[in-house]
Amino acid sequence: MNYLDYMQLSPMEKIAYKVKSFFAAIPGALAKFGTFLKKFFIGLFKGIGNFFKNYANDFKTGGISTKLSYVIMGAGCMMCGQLVKGLIFLALEVGFIAYMVGFGAPYMAKFGTLGTVTSHMERVPGKPMPVRVPGDNSMLILLFGTLTLILIVIFIAVYILNIKVAVKCERIVKSGSRPNTIQEDIATLMDEKFHVTLLAIPTFLVGCFTILPLIFMILIAFTNFDHDHQPPNTLFTWVGFGNFSNIFISNPEYSRTFTKIIGWTFIWAVVATFSCYILGVIVALLINTKGLKGKSIFRTCFVLSVAVPQFVTLLLMAQMLSQDGVINVFLHNAGFIKEPIKFLTDQSNPNLARITIIIVNIWIGVPYTILSTTGILLNIPEDLYESARIDGATPVVQFTKITLPYLIFVTTPQLISTFVGNINNFNVIFLLSGGGPSNVNLYKAGETDLLVTWLYKLTMEKNDNNLAAAIGIIVFIISATLSLITFNNSKSAKDEGAFS
Repeated sequence: MNYLDYMQLSPMEKIAYKVKSFFAAIPGALAKFGTFLKKFFIGLFKGIGNFFKNYANDFKTGGISTKLSYVIMGAGCMMCGQLVKGLIFLALEVGFIAYMVGFGAPYMAKFGTLGTVTSHMERVPGKPMPVRVPGDNSMLILLFGTLTLILIVIFIAVYILNIKVAVKCERIVKSGSRPNTIQEDIATLMDEKFHVTLLAIPTFLVGCFTILPLIFMILIAFTNFDHDHQPPNTLFTWVGFGNFSNIFISNPEYSRTFTKIIGWTFIWAVVATFSCYILGVIVALLINTKGLKGKSIFRTCFVLSVAVPQFVTLLLMAQMLSQDGVINVFLHNAGFIKEPIKFLTDQSNPNLARITIIIVNIWIGVPYTILSTTGILLNIPEDLYESARIDGATPVVQFTKITLPYLIFVTTPQLISTFVGNINNFNVIFLLSGGGPSNVNLYKAGETDLLVTWLYKLTMEKNDNNLAAAIGIIVFIISATLSLITFNNSKSAKDEGAFS
């Protein structure tokens, strides 16, 4: 369909066309992603091949200082006059070897099995009764084994850097020049490469407190670390993709629960995102209407509602919506109801709880949209509206041709982040309904549970850490895929200068 044909469509036909185009673009986007992965792995293997080729070539053509650096890290630097840098490389090598011999190697030796010796009772000479002898701890083996693997990767990177520095120093010396001293290197790090110095500590902290726990939790998804395998009393081991198979196929209870929850998760994410967005845009347009008095008062009210912590609002609403809450008391005293309404706990009508949660989320989410949208509306050039009025455009045409396209263009990244955030919206569900009302046919889940709240229950209430980790990976894949496909097919990505 060309541009002229598209412009002749009605607003509803345009929406239908965009929805159809979005789903039609998914196979192509997945194909592009597959092509990207193919090129990535081809480039990766080529890079590895080139590395080994250069590795052998540098050893062959290098002098004695370079050759020694292949065995003794820092030797090349020390022989070329960079004593401090050489000693740092040597200390890292000695420290790594000491770590592997004294700590890392025993855990790596058991990493493939995650332990074989269970805690057991054993008779000890001189003791009248058998004593409990601790066995292997699968949790510690997995944790410290993962840490050791990461340190091995880091050491390999430092080892390669050591060789590159040795080759560079040797070439500098052969050319008759002098390598940088440690004072000159420090001066460079405080001036030309100051960004490296500033990013070093945050990168280290991210590695310790984000990357390591993330890898650890991903690996748990491939084990049987559940309520029946809790260390140190019992061991757990690798099961490959068994947890994913249980979720999708093998275990009917798991698959039934997962199917129901993921369906509600998508419905919730779509409705929660667009209800807050549409209503927020409408209210923002009303507040910004020319001639409206008291605009600052309206805006202040919405700012105050945003200033109240979300968990306070949610806990208060949960109390108000309870069977003895103020809403039921008011309705009963006013004669509208005889029995209290189970807004969040009615097992016979779970849709009531879902609708209630969506309404409360609108109350919480609309003010954020109003504030962000107000700033965008104030930045739309007035010349566009003036030109449209001169051409005879009605307010509706001005909105559909100027305001709405501009809003969508600017807020597409925000919509994507809000959608992903609603997929993982733990606070609203957990603090308001706790995932209820309960359903005995679901495995540790209620009617309003999202994948993220189900994950929490599996971890904290059932100790099914393996299943929770597998669900976490699935949530990440879903969120990342939808975000990439949606953003790459949006006008914000395809035509960045459209409203510049």
